[in-house]
Amino acid sequence: MRVILNIIWLVLCGFWMAIGYAAAGLVCFLLIVTIPFGIACFRIAGYVLWPFGYTVVRRPGAGVGAAIGNVLWLLLFGWWLALGHLVTGVLLCLTIIGIPLGLASFKLIPISLLPLGAQIVPADDPYAQRL
Repeated sequence: MRVILNIIWLVLCGFWMAIGYAAAGLVCFLLIVTIPFGIACFRIAGYVLWPFGYTVVRRPGAGVGAAIGNVLWLLLFGWWLALGHLVTGVLLCLTIIGIPLGLASFKLIPISLLPLGAQIVPADDPYAQRL
């Protein structure tokens, strides 16, 4: 079932969202100082391509740098990315077939708000179950 949902997701919105995150990552890499944000953009782009079967967990070793970076990310990018995922999720939930896709869009909101200090792991991974 995950494969079917991932394929539908990829065709309807995942491909375009991944292109957007990858483009933002390239811009962040060009600005040198924002390379950690670029890395986060590329991680999110991979997650946005294939969200079903994966989950986000917080890394316990994330330090003060990740917290400061998350505050900057939230102020500069995170709030409008989360708003975009929220609007997309609501629109997808208007149809019966789109409800699982809308829920996946809602699942992307936490990582779009605070990407630093987070790790994307398979949902079946024991590491995801411990946290």
